[in-house]
Amino acid sequence: MSSNSGIQIPSRLPLLLTHEGVLLPGSTMRISVETARNMHLVKNRLLKGTSLKSTIIGVIPNTRDPEHDTEDLPTLHSIGTAGLAVQVVGSNWPKPHYTLLITGLCRFRVAQLLKEGPFPVAEVEQLDKLEQYTSPEEMSEAAGPEGELGELSKRFYQAAVQLVGMLDMSVPVVAKLRRLLDSLPRETLPDVLASMIHTSNKEKLQVLDAVSLEERFKKTLPLLTRQIEGLKLLQKTRKLRPDDNKRVLAVRKGGVLPGHQFSLDEEGEDEDGDDTAVLERKVKGANMPQPALRVCLKELKRLKKMPQSMPEYALTRNYLDLMVELPWSKSTTDCLDIHAARVLLDSDHYAMEKLKRRVLEYLAVRQLKSTLKGPILCFVGPPGVGKTSVGRSIARTLGREFHRIALGGVCDQSDIRGHRRYIYTDFTDHYLNVAFDLSQVLFIATANSTATIPPALLDRMEVLQVQGYTQEEKVEIAHRHLIPHQLEQHGLTPQQLQIPQDTTQDIISKYTREAGVRSLERKIGAICRAVAVKVAEGHTVTKSEAPDGVSADMAAPPDMPIVIDHIALKDILGPHVFEMEVSERLTLPGVAVGLAWTPLGGEIMFVEASRMEGEGQLTLTGQLGDVMKESAHLAMSWLRSNAKTYQLTNMVGGSDPLEGTDIHLHFPAGAVTKDGPSAGVTMVTVLASLFSGRLVRSDVAMTGEITLRGLVLPVGGIKDKVLAAHRAGVKRVIIPKRNEKDLEEIPANVRVELDFVTASNLDEVLNAAFDGGFPGMSNPLTLPHIVSKL
Repeated sequence: MSSNSGIQIPSRLPLLLTHEGVLLPGSTMRISVETARNMHLVKNRLLKGTSLKSTIIGVIPNTRDPEHDTEDLPTLHSIGTAGLAVQVVGSNWPKPHYTLLITGLCRFRVAQLLKEGPFPVAEVEQLDKLEQYTSPEEMSEAAGPEGELGELSKRFYQAAVQLVGMLDMSVPVVAKLRRLLDSLPRETLPDVLASMIHTSNKEKLQVLDAVSLEERFKKTLPLLTRQIEGLKLLQKTRKLRPDDNKRVLAVRKGGVLPGHQFSLDEEGEDEDGDDTAVLERKVKGANMPQPALRVCLKELKRLKKMPQSMPEYALTRNYLDLMVELPWSKSTTDCLDIHAARVLLDSDHYAMEKLKRRVLEYLAVRQLKSTLKGPILCFVGPPGVGKTSVGRSIARTLGREFHRIALGGVCDQSDIRGHRRYIYTDFTDHYLNVAFDLSQVLFIATANSTATIPPALLDRMEVLQVQGYTQEEKVEIAHRHLIPHQLEQHGLTPQQLQIPQDTTQDIISKYTREAGVRSLERKIGAICRAVAVKVAEGHTVTKSEAPDGVSADMAAPPDMPIVIDHIALKDILGPHVFEMEVSERLTLPGVAVGLAWTPLGGEIMFVEASRMEGEGQLTLTGQLGDVMKESAHLAMSWLRSNAKTYQLTNMVGGSDPLEGTDIHLHFPAGAVTKDGPSAGVTMVTVLASLFSGRLVRSDVAMTGEITLRGLVLPVGGIKDKVLAAHRAGVKRVIIPKRNEKDLEEIPANVRVELDFVTASNLDEVLNAAFDGGFPGMSNPLTLPHIVSKL
């Protein structure tokens, strides 16, 4: 170890202050980062560094970092451990925090503190060398056969072998440790074993402060001997199971083996050795109501009489463990600051005014009446519109804990209410079998559709519809939330990557077609990954950025920031996925555009019709449900009864459109099941176009239920349908007259760009769907009833 050659750590190291444990060279430890100075070190050094050198930091033990930057730097322990940060895991919710996985390299002494903020940096003196250590034989020869260091090394090695021999060698990690004892240099064994066996932080600190190897052996050997004697005593005084004397005990944090660590302490032992006594104290200290306490004491009495080999022993023990862990008398204090809640909701979510207003109403009532029971809110809307994130923001607003329970695919009520242990009960959890007060819990349910919710359950919830976003709202959400989040997730900064608003609009209109923003965030993530590769390699994003005569792959690092234009967008995301195809598909009679609602949001729906010689049959294709098939027959019957009025003919000019003619009505996207009455007006328009030979306007979409008398009835999902029409480039939307009230929910910028026709009968629908109207014998060329732009 006295060689002057070898790898050297940097002479200046940023310091991580920890009070929780002691990192020894050769061991690995997880360190929680929550204080201000340590947080700055992680963000400004570890997360932004690009070299191996930037991941080496100094860990100072026995030093508590103050909670705030303004406080003076505490007195630093003089000896620390240089460590390699091999993993950084973190989150910004509910507050920023990180966890570091650090492997100890060597000791160092703090020579001089260079700066205190935003995190301390010191000039250090390396104490241990990182060169190839000497072999055990070389060390013994160097120390001399009778030297004290050689004798200490030999005794320590023998004790380590004896300790490992008391464990179960059939366990792979134990066998690996035994092999390491023969392969590791003897001078590393004190640090390695001290980090594995049961020792206090004070004892580990003494080992760390032992700079000389001889002193280190002397400090660690008694700890090793104590562990051996403890295991021997345990074997003598305890009634052993067959495998108890050779078992591997609980895993501890950190270790010399990546991903593995041993603990030789009896962590499973209670202080007085009596599990049931400890459990009884926990039951009595849980502050549970008397009925629940009586049940627990009764179960505890049965548990004491059971042998541990009985299957019911584990069942009863698990039940009691759960009962004492429940928060019987614990609750959080709600934060009822309305102004702060409004600011938080507005900063977390763009738009969604109805939901935010309802949350503020709840907070206001709670402020006036503290005994208000928590309502059950149900957010219903397409995926990706922010239903779950609103629930998380509500928890932040109230200062409560947030727990998400996914019920997708659950078909057994016992998965929710609990499986019965003995007898059947009503109105309580089947597993607990006692009452538990949940009246102050704010339950928030989310769903894509109410169709699958049982009516009795739906009647007990307050349903709030969460509609899809407009293109302008998506652009705003992308630049406020999605792009900053993805930049952080991919280690980029706004100084390295910029996505202009027109590029974001291209992503929304040409690469995604959804009500929410989930696919949009994935596309932004794909852009960040592509740019991260180019930044890491020093390459440009597109060939157009390379200098003349130099290929893009060989170009120098790109100019910062990298701006994503439409050329770079196509290079990264590929050809456009969606095109404005409405006008292209309405080039023949017998085609019209309808509007449909799905759990994923609104969609435009093409309807096609053709006719051929036949026997008057109507064929329907496209996976249609019964209601939709009935709407098709209604449309056909109404047109036949009004054929003379609208001068509709069959293929040979007859007044009955079906005479000698077969009609085929098709709804494309045949793999998707379709049903509902709202396509009635679209079917009438398609068939009227087919029978008259006239083209439907290419900028019109429609929705509405029909009757046999030609009335147009209201339908649902108007906002989602209108937004889908707007995304598809439609300019005129035909809706039922009785749905006019629903237009108030449409964003003002969308209403300005669309013409709405509110129709009460099919005459008005046909006049609005064709250029110049659709005249009948008694209604020549009447202009469509167009409602002004709202």
